[in-house]
Amino acid sequence: MPNDSILIVGAGQSGLAAAHAALEQGLRPVLLEASDRPAGSWPRYYDSLTLFSPARYSSLPGMPFGGDPERYPHRDEVVAYLERYATALVERGAELRTGSRVSAVKPSAGGFLVRLADGQEWTAPAVIAASGSFGRPHRPGLPGLDTFTGGPVLHAADYRSPSSLPGEHVVVVGAGNSAVQIAYELAAERRVTLVSRAPIRFVEQRPLGRDLHFWFRVTGFDRLPLARAQMPPPSPVLDDGRYRRALREGRYVRRAMFTRLDGDHAIWSDRRRERVDAVLLATGYLPDLPYLADMGALDAEGRPRQRRGLSPTHPGLGYLGLEWQRTPSSNTLRGVGADARRVVAALTRQVRGARQGARTSLFR
Repeated sequence: MPNDSILIVGAGQSGLAAAHAALEQGLRPVLLEASDRPAGSWPRYYDSLTLFSPARYSSLPGMPFGGDPERYPHRDEVVAYLERYATALVERGAELRTGSRVSAVKPSAGGFLVRLADGQEWTAPAVIAASGSFGRPHRPGLPGLDTFTGGPVLHAADYRSPSSLPGEHVVVVGAGNSAVQIAYELAAERRVTLVSRAPIRFVEQRPLGRDLHFWFRVTGFDRLPLARAQMPPPSPVLDDGRYRRALREGRYVRRAMFTRLDGDHAIWSDRRRERVDAVLLATGYLPDLPYLADMGALDAEGRPRQRRGLSPTHPGLGYLGLEWQRTPSSNTLRGVGADARRVVAALTRQVRGARQGARTSLFR
């Protein structure tokens, strides 16, 4: 590949933002996407998913979302937007290769060797891992979960609609936006118990008549460095009032985590037993980076060793789309663009510096 190329693993929101930043730097981005379309994990999210930020604050650099800026776009709108964005990038010179699953990345002379599942190999002076986390759902080791016999145990990654789950009583595990949104949806036709280790932290969606993301922008919260953001997990649930109202009215119930699952029953801290027909885990995701496993770039838990998106062990290797990578908005549509500019610019400096050093060494 040409020396001004950069390989980007993943063509979801993070990969597309990286390609845009690369074009701005005069580089030739090549996007390697495992699926058949440049929309990342968005086509696989549950059917009723809507963004927690208005369209005004949900776009990538260089292309507004379009339509009513105050609406909250649904899943399919985001997919269509990302596909339009990818088309525009290709028209500007980016190369997009769908159906290209990366199986391994290895250091090589002058950069990296990237091997695909079909045996193809690519080389480039810089690589950005932007494959997200949807492919690696976090499944906590809850007592009795592995031997639960009441019905299916699904992660939110596998949930599409209430028809995904059988039975009358569903236990939803989690305290974040997805957990509450799914519990609310299921409660229209099922008995739902929402369980979590910590209480749900509701935050008003539109304080003083303006969406919370307006206040994030005005106060600079979205740009706060990670160490100063001070937002402990779980993330707060943005609510326009419907979720708290449904909870008060008993449409779904929130309880502290069960002591254990025993067969098809949940055992609560007061020793009460209750039959459960299905369990849904809305327990988040972990970075999905198996192709870096043999490089020494990851820690023992498979998380990247990185500082603000740059690998300290492998110059020329960067990351995008990690939760809390640099700021509270790092893994969102509204925030990944700023991270992409920083990471691509830093990688460009690293690569050019390495080349300059190599040329200088010839005269020593």
